[in-house]
Amino acid sequence: METPASIALAAARPAIFWTDTADGPDPAPQLRWGETADIAVIGGGLSGLWAAILATEADPGRSVVVVEADRVGFGASSRNGGFLSASITHGLGNGRSHWPSEIDQLIRLGNENYREILAFIERHGVDVGLEETGTIHVATEDWHLEDLTEMVGTMREHGLAGTLLDREEMQAEVASPTYLGGLVEHEGNSIVDPARMVWALRSIAEQRGVSVFENSQVVGVERSNGAMKVRTAAGSVLARKVLVATNAYAQPVKAMRRYIVPVYDYVLMTEPLSAERMASVGWRARQALGDVSNQFHYYRLTADNRILWGGYDAIYRYGSPISPELDQAGTTHQTLADHFFTTFPQLEGLTFTHRWAGPIGTTSRFTATWGTAHDGDLAWVGGYTGLGVGATRFGANVALDLLEGLETERTDLAMVRRRPLPFPPEPIRYAGIQLTRRALAKADDHDGRRGPWLKLLDRFGVGFDS
Repeated sequence: METPASIALAAARPAIFWTDTADGPDPAPQLRWGETADIAVIGGGLSGLWAAILATEADPGRSVVVVEADRVGFGASSRNGGFLSASITHGLGNGRSHWPSEIDQLIRLGNENYREILAFIERHGVDVGLEETGTIHVATEDWHLEDLTEMVGTMREHGLAGTLLDREEMQAEVASPTYLGGLVEHEGNSIVDPARMVWALRSIAEQRGVSVFENSQVVGVERSNGAMKVRTAAGSVLARKVLVATNAYAQPVKAMRRYIVPVYDYVLMTEPLSAERMASVGWRARQALGDVSNQFHYYRLTADNRILWGGYDAIYRYGSPISPELDQAGTTHQTLADHFFTTFPQLEGLTFTHRWAGPIGTTSRFTATWGTAHDGDLAWVGGYTGLGVGATRFGANVALDLLEGLETERTDLAMVRRRPLPFPPEPIRYAGIQLTRRALAKADDHDGRRGPWLKLLDRFGVGFDS
């Protein structure tokens, strides 16, 4: 039986909206033969490109090579919703639960990092679709209102600006029959076009003398004649230091796979809304939106008034596979389409133009983690859990500090010094994650009350999220 959701989804292209454009950059060359560098960066996403730029800013004479297995930004860096947040702790609540004695310092560092990104964009005059919109946390259940009241109180304790909205005020911002209230987070939240952000970073890195190689899968890293050798099928880089920023792909460092697992997140994009449809929704301030459930939706407007709609399911598959076939697998896109028209029934008849997915790298505490190998000549970072557009710059800075053996305010953080609890091996990993997903869904169905399993995870400071 056809529904508004199935009809709307029928013509959606299996493609990433952000990169489905003719004006992207030409491919960078493939790595062939041998290169030398002070630092070899493995992974051409946001983390890797920020690392290359920051390394050359700190020392303009330093030579840097970036090696990417596909095209720059191929992974989560170009598939995300484009939410640029000041938080480096996956939200205030998560940060405070893990590092209560450091949370104000983490807030400050996150705000500094966010402002430095905005200043960088302005200084270089790049068009990345930046809009400083703020964000609204939306209540769609009565128990969400209690959570938002607690959240705004916590924000104010730490000097953050937030405003509670009742049902009428929320409806005046964005109209949906499901909305019962909201919490406006005024500062530290913007939206960008994530692919254009990646492309801008690549261009700026190259202007600074960084060599970028694409379609160059790394097959090994080892010591060679007192240096580090990064090998691909067709070439190699001999470098003094190596920084690995492969995130969910967790290669070529085996230790990363213990702490970072790939979780598939699914996304839809609508056609542009007409003026009449925009008027039916409101959304004049164009804020980023997300609901407060454990299984939450995130959504935003694009420059041409499309709605990006994603989230809800966080799919982990046995054995941590990553494959293009998984981008369209399962029923999550249909579920998202159903939820879209429940939220915005006034938009019935609107169609989706794009449907995509990709692996998010998540850790058991939902934030980035770091490590070193080869006596400190290799450093790695990953595990941003869906809030990496801004946090990747901070993560890259930390990784560079570790790579150079520097003692800084960043490296002194407990968040950096102590790794999250590792995920267990299969089959325990899969069973534990599925149990947690079911427990989160059950909590949503029971007014947010966390059952015995979630309470046990809370006690040990671990969990599962996208």
